[in-house]
Amino acid sequence: MGMTLAEKILAAHCDRQEVRPGELINCRVDFVLANDVTAPLAIEQFRKLGVASVFDRQRVAMIPDHFTPNKDIKSAENAKAMKEFALEQGLVYYEQGRGGIEHALLPDHGWVLPGEVVVGADSHTCTYGALGCFATGMGSTDIACAMATGDIWMRVPPSLKLVYHGQLKPWVGGKDIILHTIADIGTDGALYSAVEFQGEAISRLPMEGRFTMANMAIEAGAKAGLMVPDVTTLGYVRARARRDWQTYEPDPDAEYAEVRQYDVGELEPTVALPHSPGNAVPLSRAPRVEIDQTFIGSCTNGRLSDLRLAAQIMAGRQVHPRVRCIVIPATHDVYLAALKEGLLATFAEAGCAVSTPTCGPCLGGYMGILAEGERCVATSNRNFPGRMGHPKAEVYLANPAVAAASAVAGKLAGPEEVLESAPK
Repeated sequence: MGMTLAEKILAAHCDRQEVRPGELINCRVDFVLANDVTAPLAIEQFRKLGVASVFDRQRVAMIPDHFTPNKDIKSAENAKAMKEFALEQGLVYYEQGRGGIEHALLPDHGWVLPGEVVVGADSHTCTYGALGCFATGMGSTDIACAMATGDIWMRVPPSLKLVYHGQLKPWVGGKDIILHTIADIGTDGALYSAVEFQGEAISRLPMEGRFTMANMAIEAGAKAGLMVPDVTTLGYVRARARRDWQTYEPDPDAEYAEVRQYDVGELEPTVALPHSPGNAVPLSRAPRVEIDQTFIGSCTNGRLSDLRLAAQIMAGRQVHPRVRCIVIPATHDVYLAALKEGLLATFAEAGCAVSTPTCGPCLGGYMGILAEGERCVATSNRNFPGRMGHPKAEVYLANPAVAAASAVAGKLAGPEEVLESAPK
């Protein structure tokens, strides 16, 4: 019996011919990461281990992104502790004005690669699975041990194969596919599973859409979300990789806990209503509620193609007078590219607030906290009660085109509705 993609990678990292779901294994890690929220605890636990240095200075990253630029004294102290540790150890580190949100920054800078095992003290570490690696989030104590030893222990997860067919319609992308999927299988439908995303619809997606899907695998409870590397993956990686890598493919006779097929050719823009990513419906069935805020950014949809999509809707138009629209590029590179393309000018002229890269409002950190009763259309990944501010606020998850259209319309709206009216 063959192995799935996840099993192939894990077996290679514990020097075994095969691994099976349910087995406890020790395996090597290729890269470890933490951020300004999770690193301080990991550093504290690392000190208690009594080791002098991390297992490999070029395979551990400390990325300030959640509450940075520092929003208060506590966040400043956390960022300072992380920075001092990173400089002391000689780790991968990006200061403000050069870095960005970890899950967009690290793959773009070639630090995470196909075939690797990547662990991070952040649940959305699964983003990197779009490259064909096994990437998963862990607690800060586990991350401390990984930094010290270069090893982790874990239970081999079962694998779930999701196959997508069809040609996507305009204004539909990875965000819509993954929201549709989570609505189908539920927020616990892939609990502690490795999800393999396959099919011709996936092969047609650009890397940005693939990262979005892998990013939100955790919203279905998955341990990891993976895609088999193809020509698109390899083109992206070869332009960025900082070290050698190896690709893996699932065996034809691999055994999956479940296989599901989807025809996404008729999929329309999809919106997750409050208060769960699993509460997703086609836009045509969503209530056209009035909104107070839109947020375009995050590690899910703050990449350059996302900003281009939003700018296409906003060009020559104005954000509704009742709405604040916050645009945050995911990395400094994205910020610069958007600046040179004139996208930031388009947003500013439309009445948007444009920020330097930060996670900020996604986790209810700052730069867009919601008050009681306020509604926000966000391109981020979670809309639990209190996620972006007050527990009685409402967050609607959508793709960047829908978020931009909603900002202009002053209510939940689709791009075609806004484009029907001529720019002012």
